[in-house]
Amino acid sequence: SNSPLFPLRAWNSVCPLVIKLKNFYTFSIRLEEVLQGLLSELTYSLNTAPLASTALERKQALAKQFAEILHFTLLFDELKIRNPAIQNDFSYYRRTISRNRINNMNLEIENEVNNEMANRMSLFYAEPMPMMKTLSKATTNFVMENKSLPLEKTTDCLSTMANVCRIMLETPEYSSRFSSEDTLLFCMRVMVGVIILYDHVHPNGVFIKSSTIDIKSSLKVLKDQPADKVEGLLNALRYTTKHLNDESTPKNILMLLQ
Repeated sequence: SNSPLFPLRAWNSVCPLVIKLKNFYTFSIRLEEVLQGLLSELTYSLNTAPLASTALERKQALAKQFAEILHFTLLFDELKIRNPAIQNDFSYYRRTISRNRINNMNLEIENEVNNEMANRMSLFYAEPMPMMKTLSKATTNFVMENKSLPLEKTTDCLSTMANVCRIMLETPEYSSRFSSEDTLLFCMRVMVGVIILYDHVHPNGVFIKSSTIDIKSSLKVLKDQPADKVEGLLNALRYTTKHLNDESTPKNILMLLQ
């Protein structure tokens, strides 16, 4: 029906968006599983290699996949945070399906996104950075479920990746070889992604002096880039890390993130 109760044009433009949002939401669940599988392979390989860097060299293809996931995650979240319309459109969708249920109208899209699915998606998109939140939770669960694996194996794996990215970014011989700005952004996103994951799984976080990630140098590398390129990444560090506001975080680190 095309009554004032049900403005068809708005509805027809929102439905394809809702399907797209559902696809990304279900993709985030897949990412969670894949990330845990990759972590398992990378961290357990540390048991047989003397150094984390050696283990990652042996498993280069898997480390690259891990990096690709982090790159996608931070890119997705940067775009999501810049698009407040996403949540407005989704709220409109939920209001409309509730109203139609009251009026006993049957909407085909409900086979795709019913009330229960809409509630789960709503919680997901309510997060400022939903994909990063998903990966942080997945990494924390991985550590909890693998009690026999020393935590250092996971933190070593993450800190090695973070430090390799930082060194590539701050060393002119490497960074001048980056074929494009995309490669530079890729490297920065991966570095920020592993810093956030480390902060979630290490009991004292990434910002303390004894952290195996050189957080001060990592932040300096970001601050050296044009502000518009790194604002999203700095926001990710501000809003999705766990320990930034702990008393143990040095003042100079807080200053760098202001």
